[in-house]
Amino acid sequence: MSEAARQLARLIHPQFVKEDKFALPPLGLLPVLTRGEPTPDVAAALDLTDRLEAELPAMLAEHKAIVGALMQLQQAAQRAERDDIVRFAQTLIQHALTEEAVMYPAALFVGRYLRARLPLTEQT
Repeated sequence: MSEAARQLARLIHPQFVKEDKFALPPLGLLPVLTRGEPTPDVAAALDLTDRLEAELPAMLAEHKAIVGALMQLQQAAQRAERDDIVRFAQTLIQHALTEEAVMYPAALFVGRYLRARLPLTEQT
């Protein structure tokens, strides 16, 4: 089980760094956007969402590898009768699926929404 956990750690850490750097910060603008308030630093937000869009295929491939590692950890934990680790692996698998289905698309939507709100002269 420890080798499965080490493999997971090797895969998951770089993914967390990418998410913290450019995938999740645009989501912080959602409250501002839903209230119709002026959006601070639109250019920076667009840089992040553009980077997410460029990196998304690789990030989804990394998620596939991470889910595979989580499944291996889950199986090892089941053999060791470690229900706590089984639940941990299941929770992280669900988290990865939620990121793919909700968080990444929402972050990309923030970028598209901001770009649509820009005057035509600022979009070039």
